[in-house]
Amino acid sequence: MVKVEIIGVEGFPIVEAGDDVASLILEAVRAQGLSIEEGDVIVVSHIIVSRAEGRTVDLRKVRPSKVAENIASFTKKDPRLVEVILRDSRAIRRMGPRLLITETRQGFVCANCGVDKSNVPGEDVVALLPEDPDASARRIKERICSLTGKEVAVIICDTHGRAHRMGEVNVAIGLHGLSAIRDRRGERDLFGYRLRVKQTAIADELASAAELVIGQADEGIPVAIIRGYHYPRSETSTAKDLVRPRERDLFL
Repeated sequence: MVKVEIIGVEGFPIVEAGDDVASLILEAVRAQGLSIEEGDVIVVSHIIVSRAEGRTVDLRKVRPSKVAENIASFTKKDPRLVEVILRDSRAIRRMGPRLLITETRQGFVCANCGVDKSNVPGEDVVALLPEDPDASARRIKERICSLTGKEVAVIICDTHGRAHRMGEVNVAIGLHGLSAIRDRRGERDLFGYRLRVKQTAIADELASAAELVIGQADEGIPVAIIRGYHYPRSETSTAKDLVRPRERDLFL
């Protein structure tokens, strides 16, 4: 019988700059009467990673540029927020009323460069994406493996919208210990047909599955453990493997 579990890590403290996220995860897991097991996938909301890494900005201290003010006037957004978004963006892809789609410095295309107000203490404080989410995932993974002696994988996730689809889903913006994509080309289907283009974005699928328990407003769950999924292990794959190159993007 195939069985995959998604376990929300509850009772997580408010994360502050300088905190050891891996240690906080293990403390919360132990407080639930659980333990990390070999092969677990630990999915971590980027918000707590960003806060631990000091990637927050107090908008009261931001002086918007003229460009930011012009874009804010067109998009009906706070010019201070637009300034923060522009500073962390590689390019603007689309603009509209209440809408600013950018390409982040990490290469992701998303709303507001991933700048987030939710689950951040302070009325005028926002969180940026981790500067290098893959490196953050590697540090958390190595620390957990060192403290537990268990080999695990770590995914750092964020909520993104999707072109041509309503609603948002969690996606992987950083990872370590597993392949971002399971390449199934060459395998045969139920009727013997050889697959030619099948490449499954398993890191995104795991991140999305974890959101079923992560981020519940009344519970404040920022971490989930996915147990029982047999993923392809990798020490070199990164979330950048999931970014479609511009030359192959039909919806620029």
